[in-house]
Amino acid sequence: MNPFEYIKSINDTKKDIMVDDVAEKGYNPFIINRNFSFFNDTVLYANEMNRFHHLDHRLQFDFFINIIKKKKRWSKWIKPQDINNLELIKQHYGYSNDKAKSVLELFNNAQIEELKRKGLKGGRTK
Repeated sequence: MNPFEYIKSINDTKKDIMVDDVAEKGYNPFIINRNFSFFNDTVLYANEMNRFHHLDHRLQFDFFINIIKKKKRWSKWIKPQDINNLELIKQHYGYSNDKAKSVLELFNNAQIEELKRKGLKGGRTK
């Protein structure tokens, strides 16, 4: 079972889908807690489960299914941004991701083009 089936069960159907050990092992507390942290009415419950992360998966699921009111909740998951020219600066200066992000805004377009020209290693381009 994937984590989103548990989320649908908690949010929408209120059906107990954790019927055996295999279903209990498929429960991913991090994904479930992260999902409920996106909403105003469930963020405190997610925080409680983060505090008591050592509880069995069955107990965490029972807590959520019994305390969260039935409601359609949907949000986009936040994904990291792909920053242009970050790899270029990392390769040229040997910086880490964080360091390259912090210095990226110091470069203007002409300097970025110069780094691209210096980074060419030869060969055919398509």
